Amino acid sequence: MLTKFESKSNRVKGLAFHLHRPWILTSLHNGVIQLWDYRMGTLLDRFDEHEGPVRGVDFHRVQPLIVSGGDDYRIKVWDYKLRRCLFTLLGHLDYIRTVCFHNDYPWLVSASDDQTIRIWNWQSRSCVTVLTGHNHYVMCASFHPKDDLIVSASLDQTVRVWDVTGLRNKTVRGMPAQAGGPALNEATGATGSGSVVSRVNADLFGSGDAVVKYVLEGHDRGVNWASFHPSSPLIASGADDRQVKLWRMNDIKAWEVDTMRGHTNNVSCVVFHPKHELIISNSEDRSIRVWDISKRLGVQTFRRENDRFWIIAAHPEQNLLAAGHDAGMIVFKLERERPAFASDQQRLFYVKDRYLRTFDFHNGRDVPSISLRRTGHVGTTAGILARSLECNTLNSTETLLLLCSDAEGGSYELIALGVDASQPIESSDGKRGTGMSATFLSRNRVAILDKNRQILIKDLANERRKVVASPSPATDKIFFAGTSGRLLLRLDDRLLLFETQSRRILSELQVQRVKYVHWSPNNAFVALISKHGITIASRELDQLCSISETVRVKGGVWDSHSKVFVYTTLNHVKYCLTSGDTGTLRTLDMPVYLTQVLKGKLHCLDRECKTRILSIDMTEANFKLALESKNYAEVMHIIRHARLCGEALVAYLQDRGYPEVALHFVKDLTTRFKLAVACGNIQVALSTAYELGDDVSWHHLGVEALRQGNYQVVEMAYQRTKNFERLSFLYLLTGNTDKLRKMLKIAEMRHDLMARFHNALFLGDAEERMRVLEDAGQLALAYLTSATHGLTEQAERLGDRIGPTAISIQRSLELQRGDDSCALLLQPPTPIVRAENWPLLAVSRMSMYELLDSQSRYAPEQDDEDSGETWEAQLGSDIPLSRDVVDEVPGGWDDELELEDELMTATAAIEGSQISTGIMREDDGQAPFHAPPSGVAPMAVWCETACHAAYHAAAGSFETGMHLLYRQIAVVEFRPLKQAFMARALSSLHSLPGLPLALAVVMPVRGQTLTETRASLLPVIPLNMAQLIDLLKHAYKEFQRGNFVTSERIFRTILRTLPLYVAETRAEAQEVRPCKQFQ
Repeated sequence: MLTKFESKSNRVKGLAFHLHRPWILTSLHNGVIQLWDYRMGTLLDRFDEHEGPVRGVDFHRVQPLIVSGGDDYRIKVWDYKLRRCLFTLLGHLDYIRTVCFHNDYPWLVSASDDQTIRIWNWQSRSCVTVLTGHNHYVMCASFHPKDDLIVSASLDQTVRVWDVTGLRNKTVRGMPAQAGGPALNEATGATGSGSVVSRVNADLFGSGDAVVKYVLEGHDRGVNWASFHPSSPLIASGADDRQVKLWRMNDIKAWEVDTMRGHTNNVSCVVFHPKHELIISNSEDRSIRVWDISKRLGVQTFRRENDRFWIIAAHPEQNLLAAGHDAGMIVFKLERERPAFASDQQRLFYVKDRYLRTFDFHNGRDVPSISLRRTGHVGTTAGILARSLECNTLNSTETLLLLCSDAEGGSYELIALGVDASQPIESSDGKRGTGMSATFLSRNRVAILDKNRQILIKDLANERRKVVASPSPATDKIFFAGTSGRLLLRLDDRLLLFETQSRRILSELQVQRVKYVHWSPNNAFVALISKHGITIASRELDQLCSISETVRVKGGVWDSHSKVFVYTTLNHVKYCLTSGDTGTLRTLDMPVYLTQVLKGKLHCLDRECKTRILSIDMTEANFKLALESKNYAEVMHIIRHARLCGEALVAYLQDRGYPEVALHFVKDLTTRFKLAVACGNIQVALSTAYELGDDVSWHHLGVEALRQGNYQVVEMAYQRTKNFERLSFLYLLTGNTDKLRKMLKIAEMRHDLMARFHNALFLGDAEERMRVLEDAGQLALAYLTSATHGLTEQAERLGDRIGPTAISIQRSLELQRGDDSCALLLQPPTPIVRAENWPLLAVSRMSMYELLDSQSRYAPEQDDEDSGETWEAQLGSDIPLSRDVVDEVPGGWDDELELEDELMTATAAIEGSQISTGIMREDDGQAPFHAPPSGVAPMAVWCETACHAAYHAAAGSFETGMHLLYRQIAVVEFRPLKQAFMARALSSLHSLPGLPLALAVVMPVRGQTLTETRASLLPVIPLNMAQLIDLLKHAYKEFQRGNFVTSERIFRTILRTLPLYVAETRAEAQEVRPCKQFQ
């Protein structure tokens, strides 16, 4: 039993699956009806209007309707979209056991303890007919899936089959019904019409529209359940005599076929399996039993310790079953539906109907390759319990497959096919064996995990070559590790990378129980699939990212041409990049299992082992991959030729720091404005602010424009928002006295005394300040202002108004003049340059288009004498180093190049070039710009004249330094030298703090002269022979103490430092040369 969902609740008496949605209804003994999503494991809704236990529920196949019947003698019809009861049907006189909708007609049938069966028309809300004949409680009644038949079971020890053809001819074709029952509408309180006499006669004696066709007698006690076979003329019944009986019928009679015994208590329910020839029964003996119809034997038994089973339901179209017990219900399958398959770049191998089949991805040819023998005991299928199939990708001379099955507690079979699989080779018994798990170890070796947790290594003839003890007794499965001689060992909470030759654990990764392992085409990355998650790791089992899903992950496959892992859940096809970025490609109507992704086509298998091809659009995944790898040419191509949209993509670009790229996909004005401000695009932000027209947008635009120094846009933004205070201060800073006077007039017209005073203060207009103070009623302050600034007439006029106060103010002024006071009138600053904007270096942030043009303009040319590889090529990086001039021009260590940054390269020309010393990034992300210096920069001179790699590293020209090391000592792996290169570059510069609010001055640290005839100075290399000798002595001491790890680290540091060491004397050069050659 494979449990898919389990709920805890009161005793479950009724169950029903929805035909299309992953829903299940449960009716409880406490009167509550629950609607569950068994795929997500969530409770969607509950209905609790019944009084007493609810014993029967059912879904309508098409309409959003639910029917329920309980011990309150009522049948209720619900609308689960409206989440309320539509109406109640009255007529039964005792407990209602079951209710069921008809597949085609507007009917529902109900069985009751009043010994009757009623058929209702839920559209007219009336009883169509009453079936009488049972003389005890009627425990169940249901329609035939196709024919006009009803089967019922009763405690009178009989099963009856009713023919309702007459009723269909009478009512479905529009003929008036002769009998009707009351239908109580809860909204109106109205009841159905009909004669009282006819209704009473129908209740007592039944009607002639439905007649008994067969009466099946054979049970010794009351029959609890009976059900039709979905397609065959069979009936299954279960009774209190602990027996399950199988009946067959034809047009004339019905007879008992066989009796299946095994239950030890009353059989509660019996149903047919929707996909296989099986009968499933549950009982009060706390067990569920599976019976084979053809052999009439019990093949499986599932037990619970403390809960009795009461009801069982089968999904009409899927391999799903549900059983209700005392403590809730479970949704389960009898066996796995995942097909066993494996694929290489051209073919798919899978198991179907006891055959190993081969499907060609290119021509679509699907042929059987080999017949598989039946393995294990009799199961639910044809006997082939294939669990997995694996293809040996390390052997290119022949096609080797490893088929693992659950037979005999775990077994494997080694299958060898031709290279083209057109000439199948019959497998022999000698290439089979038992084991918990098996996988390929190398091109001609197979690893098997036996029941004793030992790893057996066998050859292709299935002969044992070696036995390796597992490093952990908790190992329960082994996987291929991407490299010959290695295995992945699965434990409950982690995965081990194990090398069989040295018998040691190379790496360990904490991950939930791994179910499937998928390697990329070049075996560089691995996807570890758990029940609800995916972990992407490297070949050495270093975790790159981890993804969690709310539903089960069914499988996945790597894209053949990129680092994209495509996987499926129960209802979606999604993708994942090695960086952790995910997205949804399409939805699914049914689960599928991926086999290959090829040119926008998704090859997959469904649960019926049928090959399917789905169309997917990988544009979004390729766009994110190109953006991650900084492949700007591909990014531009996708932007110009593909249709990418969606808030998720815009949020992704903004989160990754590429708002200027997101501008190409946004049409919403508000979002477009925010992105333009984020990337500093004033022109786009200005045009968008005009269209928006709100004060908030103009305010943000003014803040951004002020940060960039574009005070014309700032002035426009302040004018739009009528922010007069900031506008006046802007005119003060820029020295625009004419507009300050206009602001003074505007303040006067607005009767804003404070604004008038501020503008007068900014202008240095003492007379205007005096008038403002006088208008504000501050006569003393006005007198003081006029007397201080020599405004005699105004002072006399104001002195007459304030009287004695003027005398005291005059005395204070005389005392201050006597103290030699040097007070002066405050005047606005005089602007140095009167221009449209501030005199800043007019360099904008480089957009992606300009960056792409720069890359194409300075594309490197191939040099036959050179090594032909850059630093990234040696490091295996996809990030290109940007450079302006080849070979002669120093480059930059651009491992952290960002799309919005400037090209961080130290460029120079040999004659009359200018060099940029880099851009310092501030905390707010804005990069201040350095004005280009005059003349030839010192770093350019170092690269031009020096032939030692240390000087090139000090100049920041790592590319030319790498070229020199390759030519001089044949260095090809530069990753270990990165720290030494960075140390030389950082030690060659020093920084001097500048004035407040000014940038620091970066200066090179110069040392000795190169020649007497040239004034060029080389940088200081802070490394001498004494330091290296001290390190060497320290390494020897650590080695003698037994600290081998520390001594090895110091030795490696010395070796990595020597290539960038500059010898001061010839003796030192002779001593260092053998060490460089040793590297």
